[in-house]
Amino acid sequence: MRIEDVTPETMRPVRRSLLVQRWVDLTFLHWAIDPARVAPLLPPGTVPDTLGGVTYAGLIGFRMVGLGFLRGPGVPYLGTFCETNVRLYSVDGRGRRAVVFLSLDAERLLPVLTARASLRLPYMWSRMRMTRAGDVLTYTSRRRWPPPRNAENRMSVRVGRPIAEPSPLEHFVTARWGLHTRAWGRSLHLPNQHPRWPLHHAELLTLDDSLLTAAGLPAVAGPPDSVLYSPGVPVTFGAPDVLSGR
Repeated sequence: MRIEDVTPETMRPVRRSLLVQRWVDLTFLHWAIDPARVAPLLPPGTVPDTLGGVTYAGLIGFRMVGLGFLRGPGVPYLGTFCETNVRLYSVDGRGRRAVVFLSLDAERLLPVLTARASLRLPYMWSRMRMTRAGDVLTYTSRRRWPPPRNAENRMSVRVGRPIAEPSPLEHFVTARWGLHTRAWGRSLHLPNQHPRWPLHHAELLTLDDSLLTAAGLPAVAGPPDSVLYSPGVPVTFGAPDVLSGR
């Protein structure tokens, strides 16, 4: 099997739009982790994607803006909300690199219920807030439903200078053109596309998190291996295709 290259823009354009949205004010925190540790958490038909013999666990906070169906427009109020997700990196039998979400905390209940019912994505309803003071962004989250209700996150970062040429690691954890998930007894791949990421260096100021361990990952030891910020991109998701059955 040939695994597709990590490219700053997709080589697999979405032909028919299923969802549109914009991701805004993103902070990416990543820790290196043993692929064997996360392999059981991935959908059947996928394996951990690796870089230099390790894979990565990500904690990403941002604002979802203008979520809408087909080509839009975005749904008023319900289509804009804060989100913080825990994710891993996967590759399927066709060599497609993607992400696997272990949890997605969001502040709007209806989108949470819709995503859980339709694609079985592990969305969680949480109290959330994102604030900005100059070049410092702060994200807070406390889970409401489902348990564990004490799962929470607070992180602050200082945004730094733009990155002219992202490193292989910076490309690896951001340039992802799909997600893998398990729904209705099948493993699925949902393609997405967006412009090249505008990335910035960032400094982690504070982190108090239990979302990673609540998602089944080991407690992190030490600072992240990568801290990045992006002002955001518009995103289009296409229809899913099936990797494997029951």
